[in-house]
Amino acid sequence: MAAKVAVLVACALLLLAVGCQASPYWPLEVGFYHDKCPQAEAVVKGVVANAIAQNPGNGAALIRMLFHDCFVEGCDASILLDATPFSPTPEKTSPPNDPTLRGFELIDAIKDAVEAACPGVVSCADILAFAARDASCVLSGGKADFTMPGGRRDGTYSNASEPLKFLVPPTSTLAELVDSFVVKGLNTEDLVILSGAHTVGRSHCSSFVPDRLLSPASDIGSGFAAFLRGQCPADATAGGNDAVVMQDVVTPDALDRQYYKNVLSHTVLFSSDAALLTSEETVRMVMDNANIPGWWEDRFKTSMVKMASIEVKTGFQGQIRKNCRAINYY
Repeated sequence: MAAKVAVLVACALLLLAVGCQASPYWPLEVGFYHDKCPQAEAVVKGVVANAIAQNPGNGAALIRMLFHDCFVEGCDASILLDATPFSPTPEKTSPPNDPTLRGFELIDAIKDAVEAACPGVVSCADILAFAARDASCVLSGGKADFTMPGGRRDGTYSNASEPLKFLVPPTSTLAELVDSFVVKGLNTEDLVILSGAHTVGRSHCSSFVPDRLLSPASDIGSGFAAFLRGQCPADATAGGNDAVVMQDVVTPDALDRQYYKNVLSHTVLFSSDAALLTSEETVRMVMDNANIPGWWEDRFKTSMVKMASIEVKTGFQGQIRKNCRAINYY
């Protein structure tokens, strides 16, 4: 790593003299902080493990936050930025994120712990990626344990209009879901695999009541629908009369393959979940994930790393924020 930095610095210094083209970025790499902050990943893991021990929902929140960050402006921690007079409507205020996205205070706690160990070294984008990885490991009981490369840098732009372009709603068709993944360099299998994260976490009733409990076109199981009607008011609206329910009522705190069994039994919350049964290709994937032990976890690890590499900023791009909620003003 030291040699790579030296080459880039030398290249920049010699740019005018010898025409050397300094690369604005370099690939992510496992162990990125080995020399600069060797304890960084252990610090993240410790804070995440303690938070999940207190409330398993914290782990689900971190995994969801990484998805919502990476699909908008790439994995650059833009989701974490607060409103300012210069940027009054950041991503976190957008309807796909507000009021359902949570975990911001947990990221603050992780950042504080990492800064205490190595000030100004570890990006918020890497902290979020490491935290989602560690949450996956803890919630799966170690079955989804994987390495996560580092080297991301933090973005300086965040606007509420962007999530509306890239985060498709839970009413989406399979074609819409696939398209939203393809534009980010992911494929249909990544879609099916990452949808499995719906085996943990909660959902507001307003996210599924209209099209799953009130629509005659819904394929939701009658028994499950009756259970949900007992939990959700028929007039559930975001920000108002809006209860929450677990996304997987069978193993709500475990990151496991139960989600795919729920898809097959028509006991999932969202139309976007049920959409996985609308093509032969995705039905086959759902059945494999549901029925073959370890099949889903192995693929989940790969797809998580792939997602966490979307449109990353590295090298001379972006910055290392001192505070994950605000850009650095030099």
